[in-house]
Order: sequence, then structure tokens, then C-alpha cells
Amino acid sequence: MPDVTPTRGASVDGVSLRSVTSRKLVIASVCLACLLVCCGLAWWQWDRYASAGGSFQNLGYVLQWPLFGLFPVFMVWRIRRLNQQEQERAAQAERDEPDGTAGPGDAGGAARGGAATRPATAARTVARSPGSDRDTAGDPDTATDDALAEYNRYLAELNAREQERN
Repeated sequence: MPDVTPTRGASVDGVSLRSVTSRKLVIASVCLACLLVCCGLAWWQWDRYASAGGSFQNLGYVLQWPLFGLFPVFMVWRIRRLNQQEQERAAQAERDEPDGTAGPGDAGGAARGGAATRPATAARTVARSPGSDRDTAGDPDTATDDALAEYNRYLAELNAREQERN
């Protein structure tokens, strides 16, 4: 039987809509405050440029400060866009899996309410160095160590050739 405990306020997946609205208002307020402060700094630089001691450096700052003020807005837009793309990938992975289960590392877990640690990618294969008798396909650290060891052997070989020439 489902738990029918009365709750205060609406919620989606256990997250209060009030906290989401508050977070959005805080983000919008911070973005607006940054824009206003940076536009004020641009105005100040314009006054310095227009004064007798003003230089083209001040004019450059006049053009830069509004861009600095718009940067938080751009970051919010970019993060939202990336989140939407991740949700679309998760939904696509959910549709592609016939039984509704996704493999490890898939973003399908995010579509079912779980947290995905990395976006869905093609199966990764890791090349093993010659003479390696252990399986390194699942351990990126070991694969990196093997690649580093192979690169060091290559450098030692080049050094030996150089020593033979001299």
C-alpha cells in the first residue's frame, strides 16, 4: 500500500517546488546584480575615458565590463542547455533499451530517477600493452599506467638510438 502521508506544499520527486522557485529567483537575482554592477563599472570607465587623463585602456574596459556582467546569464543558459541535452540522451537511451534497463555507465539511470555518473557513450576498449597478462579494460587508471609505461619504453629506445649515434 502506498504511503499517503500528508505533506506541506507540492513536491516533485521529493524536491519542494518552493525550494526550486526560490533557487531560480536567487540565480536570477545574482545574474541581475552582476549585470548592474558591471554596467556601473562600465559607466565609471567611460567617465575615466572621457576625462583628460583617459586612455584607450579605459575604452577597452567600457566594452569589457558589460560582457563580464552577461557572463553569469550565459553560464545559466549553458548549464540549462547541457542539462536538457543530458535528459534527451537519457530518454533516448531509455527508448533504445527494450527491457528498460540500461548498462553500467549509461545515462539511463538518470531517466529512472537514479544519478548517472557519466553520459552514455559507446563501449570503451582499452588497448593492453604487449606482455600484459591482466585484464585492464575496466580500469582506466591501469590503462593509463600501461600507456605511460609503453611511452617510457619508447623514449628509452629513442635515447638508446641517440647514444649509439654519438
